[in-house]
Amino acid sequence: MEIKDSVVIITGASQGIGLAAAKLLASKGAKVALAARSQDALEKLEKELPGSLAVPTDLRKEGAVARMIQKTIDHYGRIDILINNAGQGLYGPVASVDLNQYRDVLELNVVSVIAAMQAVIPHMRQQGGGMILNVSSRVSKNYFPNLGAYASTKYALNALSLTAREELRKDNIVVSILLPKMTATNFGKNAFRTEAFQNARPGDARPQPQVDTAEDVAQKIAELIQSEAPELDL
Repeated sequence: MEIKDSVVIITGASQGIGLAAAKLLASKGAKVALAARSQDALEKLEKELPGSLAVPTDLRKEGAVARMIQKTIDHYGRIDILINNAGQGLYGPVASVDLNQYRDVLELNVVSVIAAMQAVIPHMRQQGGGMILNVSSRVSKNYFPNLGAYASTKYALNALSLTAREELRKDNIVVSILLPKMTATNFGKNAFRTEAFQNARPGDARPQPQVDTAEDVAQKIAELIQSEAPELDL
């Protein structure tokens, strides 16, 4: 899919991968709708990126997700690409993971993505096609101690995304997943942790992988948009 002149929604756009992707895609000529909870950060970014739109959204609220899609449609008249990037981590062993925290992470990492997809698909069908890019994680292909609960949300996201890809093929709607590895963002800092793992990092017991920058991951997002491949593993 072409990036130039496309209308792109990016969730989690106020920092990290979402912020880097918004800047990169805007530089390539996309019109970018910026979604996250931080209104101040989004409004500042809106001023920096010509043609962008700040859409403050609490993605854990289904009504807010629907309004995010509708506000973007009202402003631009269409949505070509939806990038579901927002997510939260959860560290701790399966035996003691906090179930309320797990429900909270599941709500953001999986349920909000389905809500956004369900809200945008009718518009994409009406306009003749589009693309949905869901940001998953390398952990969804592995088994790392203390990351099972978080990884399970990404396993679910993979299955939902690749199934939807087959279901929506007839509508000319492409669904793809990106699988970043460890990235230099505040993701780990903002993750939930069980009490015993307050100071732990994911994979502490294993050799640490090379860490990508948010800009590295943004470049891969652009590549995946252009290739329309089912998935891209960093």
